Amino acid sequence: MTTIELRETRHLAVGDTLVSVSGRSFEVTKLVRVGRGIRVHYLADDGTAGRFTAAPEAVCRVLGDVSGAHAQHVA
Repeated sequence: MTTIELRETRHLAVGDTLVSVSGRSFEVTKLVRVGRGIRVHYLADDGTAGRFTAAPEAVCRVLGDVSGAHAQHVA
């Protein structure tokens, strides 16, 4: 069973799936520290690539697994 959890940007990892409020999903493909922020590169569910920069303490909606298994932290 899957659930949506709130996670700070600093705890994202490559392979995490972000979920927008409208229900679209985005797979994290790369994380890069940029100054005081973190640039998150992603691949949308329709195949388009994109990126955004967020503060480390910013909250993201992440598709989680109830079992508690998470990808390894990269940033």
